[in-house]
Amino acid sequence: MTGVRRVQSGSPWEEAFGFARAVAAGDRVVVGGTTAFRGDVLHGEGDPHEQARVAFANALEALGEFGLGADSVIRTRMYLTHARDVDEVGRAHQEFFGSVRPVTTMVVVSGFVDPRIMVEVELEAYREASSA
Repeated sequence: MTGVRRVQSGSPWEEAFGFARAVAAGDRVVVGGTTAFRGDVLHGEGDPHEQARVAFANALEALGEFGLGADSVIRTRMYLTHARDVDEVGRAHQEFFGSVRPVTTMVVVSGFVDPRIMVEVELEAYREASSA
């Protein structure tokens, strides 16, 4: 495993802001701020559980580009705009990572670039030396 590999998701913000959805470097793969947008459609508008589910699915899709899945995730971060949504976002996290038990942080923030976004997630995964 040498070098750094980057994966784009097609988000319009990736090009505008100059970032990649996921980056692999050595034995780590990091998936950055992922929301419930697919293309220019926000899924689960007004529903924090559904937004979290779609955001985690989007982040895991990016991780899949490196041949990894939920069982490789060692850290998750969840950013939400309302403390009242902690249980719903936590429930979505449980659905994806309940058996994996990654280190997790959940933070309430003042907002996102699109005010309809209620949840944004990040993942960090570990890959064995034999993984591509």
